[in-house]
Amino acid sequence: MNRPWPQEKYPCFKSPPLFAYFPAKNIDRARRFYEEKLGLVPKSVNDGGVTYEFKGGTAAFLYLTDNAGTSKASQAFWSVEDVDREIAELKKRGVVFERYDDTPGERSREGAVIAGGAKAAWFKDSEGNILAIVQSL
Repeated sequence: MNRPWPQEKYPCFKSPPLFAYFPAKNIDRARRFYEEKLGLVPKSVNDGGVTYEFKGGTAAFLYLTDNAGTSKASQAFWSVEDVDREIAELKKRGVVFERYDDTPGERSREGAVIAGGAKAAWFKDSEGNILAIVQSL
């Protein structure tokens, strides 16, 4: 069943920003990862967790849960201008990138996958969540 999304019927989904969740088993450890390795700055901190705000009104909420790191799919991705440059910079900060040899496509000089009009690289946060950086080509 391949129908176009009926945005006119559901206008609430047409233009508002989308928010992501970053589950964590240990909030302090996760904060160190996001703030020291990725350079994120908290917008707000409360008993429930930490909110990080991004461009375009988007945000992510870091929260405590025993389910952190259990997803085998990407939790979130950032759209970047130059994936290889970001990989090199993040590696300097101690971020370790995943290598998925079964993923089709060519590899860039820094190991990003090039396929389907994009260049992408994946890494895990301190909690085992899979995150990515993606460049449109």
